[in-house]
Formats: sequence, C-alpha cells, structure tokens
Amino acid sequence: MKNSGTDNERTGTMLIESRVSRFVPLLSLLFLISSFAIVTTNAQIRFNRGPNQQKATPEEWLAVAKAIGKNGSMQPGDVFKIGLPRTDLDVTVRGVRINPVLALGSWVAFKKTANMTMVMGDLVLTEAEVGPVMWSLQQDGIEQTALHNHVLDESPRIMYMHISGHGDALKLAEAIRHALSYTKTPLEGSATATLKRRAPEEFDIRKVEQALGRSGKENSGVYQFSVPRAEKIMDGDIEVPPSMGVATAINFQPTGGGRALITGDFVLIASEVNPVIRALRENEIAVTALHSHMLFESPRLFFMHFWANDAAVKLARGLRSALDKTNSAPH
Repeated sequence: MKNSGTDNERTGTMLIESRVSRFVPLLSLLFLISSFAIVTTNAQIRFNRGPNQQKATPEEWLAVAKAIGKNGSMQPGDVFKIGLPRTDLDVTVRGVRINPVLALGSWVAFKKTANMTMVMGDLVLTEAEVGPVMWSLQQDGIEQTALHNHVLDESPRIMYMHISGHGDALKLAEAIRHALSYTKTPLEGSATATLKRRAPEEFDIRKVEQALGRSGKENSGVYQFSVPRAEKIMDGDIEVPPSMGVATAINFQPTGGGRALITGDFVLIASEVNPVIRALRENEIAVTALHSHMLFESPRLFFMHFWANDAAVKLARGLRSALDKTNSAPH
C-alpha cells in the first residue's frame, strides 16, 4: 500500500508538471504580446508628443502677426519670427550713433509643438519700461528668463528682457502685444522702412566673409551673420532651433574708412567661456556681458556679448579666432 501511494503521488506530480510545462509557453507568449503592446503604446505616446509632428498653418501665423501688430517671416525649423527694432530710440555708444538693427532689435519667435505653441523672445527696453512690461507679462503668464545689459556706455541706458511662454499661439501674441503697449516700440507696419540705410560697401564685405569663414546678409545697413551650434539645444523635451536665439549672432555696422562697429553674442557651453574671452581680448574685442538667456536648456548655455569699433577685416579675423574655440556647426 505504501508503494502504491508513492506511485500515485509521483503520477499526480508528473501530470501537474506536464500541464505546467504546456502552460508556461502560453504564459510567455502572452507576456511577450503584452510587452510589445506596452512598448508600442509608449512609442506612440512619445511619437504623438513629438514637437515636430504638427505645423501651424499660414492662417495661424497671420493671426499671430495681426495680434502683435507687425508682420513676420518663416525661419528654418518651422519658426515664425517677428522683428521689432526700436527705431524710436536714439542711442549712442561712446559718441557713435548705433543702427537699431545692430543692437536694438527686439524680437519674438513662435514654434508650434504637438499640442501647443512655444514662444521665445528678447525685448529691448528703456529702464522706465522694464517694470510695467515685466508686470504685464507676469499677469498674462509669460515668464522672464533673463534681464540684463548687452552693451556698455550706451546713452540712454538700455536693458534686454528675455521671455518664454507656452500655450495657445494667439493668446501668447495678445499677451506680448499688451506688454509692448507699455513701450514705444513701433508697430502697425514695417518699422525697418524708417531706418536710414548705410551701404555696407563702406568696408570690403567679401574680405570680411573670407576672414570669418561665413556668409552673411545685409539688413537695413547692418551686415549680419548667424552661426548655429553643432549640437541640438533642448528646452525640456522640445528642440529649440537656432533661429529662436540659440545661434551665435555677429553684426557689423559700417563706420567709414573700412571700419565697423561689431556686436552680438557668442552662444557657449561652460568649457568654451574662458577660451573665447581670451581669443576676443587678444584681438582687442571687448566683452561687455556674460550671462544666461534661458532657464531649462540642455546643454547649459552662456551668452557672451562683445563690442569693438575698428578695421572690419581685422575684427572678422578676431571673431574667427573666437569661433574656432566653439563647437559651431560647419559652414
């Protein structure tokens, strides 16, 4: 009887093991199917959240331009940008009157993401305008990411307020327009039409481009260069295109006799800051400010503003020396 019981137990165990062995592959298959479904769903979620999956229609940007009160243009990276030069201001630096396009160019840039619009910008303000503009933007949910100088020894004193917002494009535009009402920023039409143009041929543009290793463009008497970084710039999970203010900007304003005023800002990571300072100083180009423009960017960026008034080609060589210290995208 004892042996019979043992045999029955063994038989029962074998039956259970057999059933389990048949069931395990089924469990494995179900697990694989479930895992695939989860991964697929997550991938779809990430895909649907992708910042470049939806583009704004021309009608949407037309409504934004109408709300701001100034026309804009499409820039690389599906960015709609509106330039707002402070042609109402008469600013001098060490006795030299500066073209508003050189260093007084307010701007706002909009980019449509999956389910909202991102706006970034830089508002050029007098000291008296800073408080009212900041209050207005805060009331309407647009954040300030920096407030500082860009140049030195200017008269009157000018401040630069960097802004950032996310939400409905039209509401963002209306909020910015409301804030601009506390300034004398020219709107309702093309402000650049009032600028006095000075032919950039007052210095040899071709030699400047050769020395700098970049091609530029003329804008209302100022010759402008934009040099993007090689790596992607992220704000959270959104890629920020160079046209939204994360490219090195270099501006030349002719001052006669082959000379030019230069200003702009280098966009740098931490390890590049001091090598660029040394390169600029070695070429007699002053560093006028060093600071951040953003809050949550990756990699962390520093913006270095500069100034000089000298032979244009000489300055271009100095700027090229500084650019060579950065991880800039190839021309």
